[in-house]
Amino acid sequence: MRFVWAVAAFVLAAVMIGAGISQRTIFQGPETQTAAISAEQEAPYLLIEGAVLNEYPGAQTLRAQGEGDVFAAYGRTADIEAWLADSEYNVATLNGEGEIVTELVEAEVVAEEPADDAAADDAAADPAAPADDAPADAEETAPGRSPVGSDLWLDEFQQSDILIAPLQLPAEMSVLVASDGTEPAPQNVSLSWPIINATPWAGPLMVGGGIILAVGVFLYILGIRHARRSRGPRRKGLPLTATQPIDVAVDGGDKGVISATPTRRAVTGGRRAFAILPVVAVSALLFTGCTPDAWPDFGPTPTPTPSATVIVPEGQQAPAVTKPQAERILSRIAGTVADADEALDKDLAATRLDGAALAARSTNYTLRGAIADYAVPPVINTKPLKIVLPQANDSWPRSVMAVVDDEDTKTSSIMVLTQKDPWSQYKLSYVASLEASTPMPDLAPVYIGAIQVAPDSPFLIMAPEELAAAYSDVINKGAESEFYALFEAEGDQLRESIAADRERRLAEFNQTASSTGTLTFSSAAGTHAPFALATVESGAIVAVNITETDTVTPTNADAVIKVENNPTVKTLAGADQSAKGFSTTFTDQVFFYVPGQGSTEKIRLLGYSSDILDAKVIS
Repeated sequence: MRFVWAVAAFVLAAVMIGAGISQRTIFQGPETQTAAISAEQEAPYLLIEGAVLNEYPGAQTLRAQGEGDVFAAYGRTADIEAWLADSEYNVATLNGEGEIVTELVEAEVVAEEPADDAAADDAAADPAAPADDAPADAEETAPGRSPVGSDLWLDEFQQSDILIAPLQLPAEMSVLVASDGTEPAPQNVSLSWPIINATPWAGPLMVGGGIILAVGVFLYILGIRHARRSRGPRRKGLPLTATQPIDVAVDGGDKGVISATPTRRAVTGGRRAFAILPVVAVSALLFTGCTPDAWPDFGPTPTPTPSATVIVPEGQQAPAVTKPQAERILSRIAGTVADADEALDKDLAATRLDGAALAARSTNYTLRGAIADYAVPPVINTKPLKIVLPQANDSWPRSVMAVVDDEDTKTSSIMVLTQKDPWSQYKLSYVASLEASTPMPDLAPVYIGAIQVAPDSPFLIMAPEELAAAYSDVINKGAESEFYALFEAEGDQLRESIAADRERRLAEFNQTASSTGTLTFSSAAGTHAPFALATVESGAIVAVNITETDTVTPTNADAVIKVENNPTVKTLAGADQSAKGFSTTFTDQVFFYVPGQGSTEKIRLLGYSSDILDAKVIS
């Protein structure tokens, strides 16, 4: 009977193990769903829409193959389409039947402005001259534009010959595939999605079969042992054969058993030990071959953690950048500016700087080119990026405000980055320092962004376009200014430093040249436009440009103002003396918090930076 049960166990074990292995092999099916994307006409770019990326559930894997470098990037669909607006490209989308189709999109034609009267007169005077609107060679008018390194992408990939990029994008994002923007985009492009083909009972079947196999082996061993013990007839009273063991029991002694041959117990025990080894090995192999998706999940269904409710103002547009995107943009800006600082290259700096930040850097390069020991401007800090406040704007120009901590100096940098159009890189237009302990107003999270406040907004206690002039008036007149009560005096280090510097320099001037000249100070709104982003409590952070001008003029007709001991003014003015005097201009980049109308708070200084801007001879 033991043999019958053993055979039954062997059969059942074989069925269970076979069924488990079959689920993991021949019956499991493919692990991915793949869709090829092909275009009938060549174009330098291929746009894969979000609907195609989400045709099947799960993460997407992009595979693109071509000769040379293969490039891919992803971002918001509207942003990529704006970048491609002036180019010819293929777009992959889903038709009404759910099939992937591609079509060629022609470049948008931008209407040219009519020629002015002078150009028309020149054309009439020279009929042989080519017309401005004459058709030109396509390669000359559209040489192609490389997508590599654009600040518009949320992320990008580039590999040689073949590119494989894992993605997990929502429907509102798309993927751009290209080579270098001039050559046709790779033609061998495909998307794949994982197929959920878990086999939760494969593991239990294989392990259960291994256990039953072990039971069957044990029953088989018991059957053999029982058969050997019951082999041949046994008759009472017959003499023992020579091969049978002789057991002699000796009273009072510790005697063993005298045997002519080894006992059956020893033989069967050794064979059983060796027979169980394969069963243990098979069971261990089955355990190691089972992955987590080969087992059922008996755990409780996870309960989603409730998240905070985010209220987005109705009609508000998408934020300009994400935090990782802002980190990448800021890193690129810092790298380019560092190269420009080393080479004293104003043109290189202009590729990543603009406005007041560029003006201050350009003057520094001029002075460092003439004065050997002139100070190098501070580096652009990039991390840790503490605050990112992007403008909520679907069009251009679009901006972002950021705060970066400097752990070495325990200070922070606040800056404004602006992108003029989809094809331009972000440029740093305002940068200032603020103490790490400076309290910042409540700001919207990066995934919501903030709206830009209009320069003439009536919803603040002071419009951004009036802020620079009002603060300059406070600097010039102090408590006598009509705007003095609107600004918080406590903690305003800029006003304190300007007042202390003016007092010191005026005292030095009066000791040496008060009888032959005068030194006057003035402050005014700078030439660069203000920029403001709204805060949560209906206020705004406003960046403005202020200039400070020092003027030295002679009071005696025979007197001459000399600046030979001032290499900075001498270098910028291009002269070491003047009978009419000199004026030196400094530029201040200043950030304020401006409360909303109805607030009892005052306008508060957040941070500032001061640099020399220009010096000239008074004409």
